[in-house]
Amino acid sequence: MAIIPRQQDPQLQSQPSLLPFKYSHRVLLKTLLDRQDGGRGFAGQRVVVGGWVKTSKEVKKPLPPPAPAASVPHEERFIDREKKGDKDISCVEMLQSRIPLIRSIWEVFGGGGYGRSHAPSRKRIESAPPKPATPPSPPQLSTAYLLITDGSCVASLQVVVESSVAQPSNLLPTGTCILVEGQIERPATEGKHVIELKADKVLHIGTVDVDKYPLSKKRVPLEMLRDFPQFRPRTTTVATVMRIRNALSFATHSFFNGQGFLDVHLPIITTTDCEGFGKLFQVAGLEQKADKQKLSTIHETDGVSLDIVKAAAKEKSNIVETLKRTESNREALAAAVQDLRKTNELVSQLEAIEKKNLKSLSSKDEVVDASRDLFLTVSGRLHLESYACALGNVYSFGPRFQADKTDSAKHASEMWMVEVEMAFSQLRDAMNCASDYFNHLIMYVLETCHEDMKFIAKRIDNACFTRLQQTASGFPEMLSYNEVIDILRKVEDKKFETNFKSGVALTAEHLSYLVDTIYKKPVMIYDYPKEAKPFYCRLNDNGRTVAAFDLVVPKVGTIISGSQNEERINIINSRINELALPREKYEWYLDLHRNGTAKNAGFTLRFDLMVLFITGLTNVRDVIPFPRSYGKANN
Repeated sequence: MAIIPRQQDPQLQSQPSLLPFKYSHRVLLKTLLDRQDGGRGFAGQRVVVGGWVKTSKEVKKPLPPPAPAASVPHEERFIDREKKGDKDISCVEMLQSRIPLIRSIWEVFGGGGYGRSHAPSRKRIESAPPKPATPPSPPQLSTAYLLITDGSCVASLQVVVESSVAQPSNLLPTGTCILVEGQIERPATEGKHVIELKADKVLHIGTVDVDKYPLSKKRVPLEMLRDFPQFRPRTTTVATVMRIRNALSFATHSFFNGQGFLDVHLPIITTTDCEGFGKLFQVAGLEQKADKQKLSTIHETDGVSLDIVKAAAKEKSNIVETLKRTESNREALAAAVQDLRKTNELVSQLEAIEKKNLKSLSSKDEVVDASRDLFLTVSGRLHLESYACALGNVYSFGPRFQADKTDSAKHASEMWMVEVEMAFSQLRDAMNCASDYFNHLIMYVLETCHEDMKFIAKRIDNACFTRLQQTASGFPEMLSYNEVIDILRKVEDKKFETNFKSGVALTAEHLSYLVDTIYKKPVMIYDYPKEAKPFYCRLNDNGRTVAAFDLVVPKVGTIISGSQNEERINIINSRINELALPREKYEWYLDLHRNGTAKNAGFTLRFDLMVLFITGLTNVRDVIPFPRSYGKANN
């Protein structure tokens, strides 16, 4: 049990009760610390807590003074010698032992050495007893002060463990996992910690390999943490980001459920390219006839795995050089060097495998590509539209994939998207829903993640509260594509790399200047040229633009893209032909619009970029639990 029963003290009956986590019988630190009093009201209660050591120190206790050796009176030493039959006893010594008064007078007048000076032939008698054997000194006691976290909140709990309870050397290293039982107490001097746990039982210790563990008491750069995704959630920054990400996920489902939407699970493997932009990941099944072994792999259409690993090795080499120049902590540098060594070993292994495979393929064995037309999905809006035409209002939340070779801080090969489709809706309806959903996410985080956002304000973006509150309380600037082009053409203090011409999508440079410099708030752009948007966007009456929109936010860029979808079968056919799309792959979509079609609209929110916007971080790989991008996938 996490809470140990105690005698009912009338003074403690008013204390709040601590409820343990139902499935592990330990008290979460959030339950204990995430209170206005910081947990003071729980003082005196016994609990079981578990977590991982962030920082630690050991305080040695002073050794007790040595016990004085017991002295033996002179007369007792003489009597003992007499009993043992010692014949070398002088008359003076006999008088000293038998007559204490004579012995004292004799010592005053300097007669203490008479026996030795007048009896040179006798054995010399020592006046002091031999020193007794020194007993072994007791081990020095110490107290370990451990700052632990269990990931449930930003705050950490100080755990005090005496050396008589557990060996401090096993508890001190950063990353050590412990499960302890003890009593909550108020520290003698209340400073940073208003409560601490005085442990009297250590129920579990998960040790770490100090030489190989990449985290330390010092901060490790986020760039380096990407190479250790299995450990980085133990850092306060990444743990905070993940809690905010969880809140945004919950807010997504609560918003759409509250508006009557149904959650639809969409396929990841597809034959249809919904967007028509960018490169796809192809799913291939390879069958070798020589030995009838069936292999399954997922590879990039024009990528080579060896090149990916070589690119990763080069990046890790740059990280090592950066750490050397910045004189970073030794643990971080050692971990980076070791990781680079492993990557180089992997390169060597892959080179050997590639040579072997080339030799094998040169033989008569035939390799047959069994599934050339399967891809990892880029978007699920076409599939979602078929359910909107039956269920009304639907949404989906899942991963989408793009195989573009880019090192952009706003792009990863696998990113999560929230996609929405609404039957009987038009462009303005989708824009309003997207704006409401966007503001709902912001307000939910501000209301439910206050402590996490305080940490964000302290460590990452000190203006995050003001920035988010102003965004949620206001309205985005509404501009058509042509209006945006006119505004940017009039800019004189900035020279853009890409010239403006109709039909070209606005670049990240254009959008950044628009929202970061000119308006300094979100901007919603609509009525794009048809060349800049997918084939399914509804063609406007002018025949040149489509009913599509983007919501662009400062520091991040385009975070939501949406459109009213084309319901006219002849226009869909025309657009497929214009873009030279393989008609057979879209036959099912055409069939949907031949039978009971309706006007509908929807949008896609780039969920990872939303987390980036909320937290103020600059690289999307730092808000994804296991980031996947070209040349960077470690596990």
